[in-house]
Amino acid sequence: MYLVIVESPAKARTISRFLGKKYQVKASIGHLIDLPRSQLGIDLENDFEPKYITIRGKGKILQELKNATKKAEKVYLATDPDREGEAISWHLSNSLKLGNNTPCRVEFHEITKTAVKNAFSQPRYINQPKVEAQQARRILDRLVGYKLSPLLWEKVRKGLSAGRVQSVALRLVCDREREIEAFVPEEYWSIEGEFKEPAEGNVFLAKFYGRDGKKIDLATEDEVNGILPNLKGKPCSVQKVQLRERKRNPAPPFITSTLQQEASRKLRYTTKKTMLIAQQLYEGIKVGHKGEAEGLITYMRTDATVVSAYAQEEARKYIATRFDDEYLPSKPRKFAATKGAQEAHEAIRPTAVFKDPAAVKDFLTRDQYRLYKLIWERFLASQMEAAVMEQVRADLQVGDYLFRATGSSIKFPGFMAIYTEGEDEEKEKEKQLPPLKQGQQLKLLKLNPRQHFTQPPPRFTEATLVKMMEKKGIGRPSTYSPTIETIQGRGYVSKEGRIFKPMELGFIIADLLKEFFPEIIDVNFTAQLEDKLDQIESGEASRQKVLREFYAPFKKRLDVAQKEMEKIEIRDEETDEVCPHCGRNLVKKMGRYGLFLACPGFPECRYTKQIKVEIGVKCPLCEGAVVERRSKKGRKFYGCDRYPACKFVSWDKPVEKKCPECGSYMVEKARRGGNLSYRCADKSCDYQEKKSAQN
Repeated sequence: MYLVIVESPAKARTISRFLGKKYQVKASIGHLIDLPRSQLGIDLENDFEPKYITIRGKGKILQELKNATKKAEKVYLATDPDREGEAISWHLSNSLKLGNNTPCRVEFHEITKTAVKNAFSQPRYINQPKVEAQQARRILDRLVGYKLSPLLWEKVRKGLSAGRVQSVALRLVCDREREIEAFVPEEYWSIEGEFKEPAEGNVFLAKFYGRDGKKIDLATEDEVNGILPNLKGKPCSVQKVQLRERKRNPAPPFITSTLQQEASRKLRYTTKKTMLIAQQLYEGIKVGHKGEAEGLITYMRTDATVVSAYAQEEARKYIATRFDDEYLPSKPRKFAATKGAQEAHEAIRPTAVFKDPAAVKDFLTRDQYRLYKLIWERFLASQMEAAVMEQVRADLQVGDYLFRATGSSIKFPGFMAIYTEGEDEEKEKEKQLPPLKQGQQLKLLKLNPRQHFTQPPPRFTEATLVKMMEKKGIGRPSTYSPTIETIQGRGYVSKEGRIFKPMELGFIIADLLKEFFPEIIDVNFTAQLEDKLDQIESGEASRQKVLREFYAPFKKRLDVAQKEMEKIEIRDEETDEVCPHCGRNLVKKMGRYGLFLACPGFPECRYTKQIKVEIGVKCPLCEGAVVERRSKKGRKFYGCDRYPACKFVSWDKPVEKKCPECGSYMVEKARRGGNLSYRCADKSCDYQEKKSAQN
């Protein structure tokens, strides 16, 4: 009997079906061995040697694995193909006394019968440099967390934490908020003309450009008023028409960060939800009424865009059978690797392209289906031919001035026949122009002068924060999601709709760390440290040297902060509302799900009360007040304050506005770029409108 150890029961069930009766597959349920929670667990006097212990509650699992090992002819360690997985295998090898001379490590990037059997036919030795890199990261995080957090408890408030990666993410959010606060909007103007092409009667729009081929920027209303009289009643003609073809190549297949970004943009999933569902798709789902469970996607923690030759060939076969020949490139597409990407890994892709979303839909939950469809479409599109766009630019002469009209159309859809990448900010869509010819006479129907103001940089969403962290080299695929969860869970950052806003406590922590630990919260320093971890994994640097170089200056900063950091008292805001249990005035507290009222007599008195936040809108059912509420999972929704007498609820924020088409109430809906629109709450009505700046 052969023993195979993986991390999760779901993965164990899937693999056991591939291997047959000679193999017993057991799950460790994640890490079994780690640093102790009750102490630092690092011997600072002995070159940062870690003191590992069996995690509390995991002793029984470890003993079961030891007993199974004694009966096994051979033990295979088939944990995940990343640093954490390698470290779990290393700890298991030591605990089970497998010995360093045994090739017991089995690695695969997709849980399919072929991939698993191939991996078991060529087990390898444990990759010690990879383990060293994981240990270095774990020790660095422990040093920062266990040294800084007690300092914050003493100087600010108990229960706070500071982490190596989370502190930098917090700084990004706080710095962006200060940019917004310091932003001074500048006025500018535009003139839009409405033109008619007399021959066919087509009407189109063009924007004021300038004079004599030179662009004129309109800064004030006076400048606009000086130009308008010179446009009205003047002859109009097409001065020049330019046609240009442009190729648009597909985006590469997903890596962890781009999957999280796109799932946030298109599906409105949090990074945590995205990774949870991706884990399910990776570990195995039973597809077909009699089929075996099999992984539907490759490993979801990766920063490489590499795709196996087999997967490329399968994609090309699918494209050839479902599309015309012109959709298939002459050779498979390859994508440039990002800096520091682990090329041994593959991109996130479907394990079998011919299992298209329609074929598996009935066997997946709604969330699983939507994410699988996103991954499948992105991968297939990445192997298709480029799209061809035809762009038109027409310069229109109006008196002495020029207007410019632009438009585009899809000449050949290519990969866009199946997938287009989402955008973080909403862009003005170019419309298709009517056929225009040089010298053609036009009629100016209307001039629309408009005042504008420059906008501050947008606040971060989950998608844009992950994108920034990846761009700056902060963290790795496995850390984006937990980092975002942590800064919210600690009350440093709140999520309003889809955007992050720093709380007062977040500003305080970020400012203290900037003052006393500038390296810890420095973006470049953190990115360089990630590079050093990569160097440990590649064998170019030693764990001990990297830790020594980090800890010496950090310890000096810590000593200075202990002496010079002043104690900050954050007082809870007192309200006029009285505690019904003990008579004290209730105070406002910040919890995981936002503000709430609590008795200051805690722990003697534990009375709490939810704060009713009215949004200034009457209930569409009973004319009561609509208030913000929170679900058990912390998601914001809206309901009537007369609940339970009135059952009105809405996930979207209602507004004091009726639908002009059906009379139902309207709701706010977020659009890309942080803009909002109004939409009818009645799903059978399609009415919607943009929210104007005056609203």
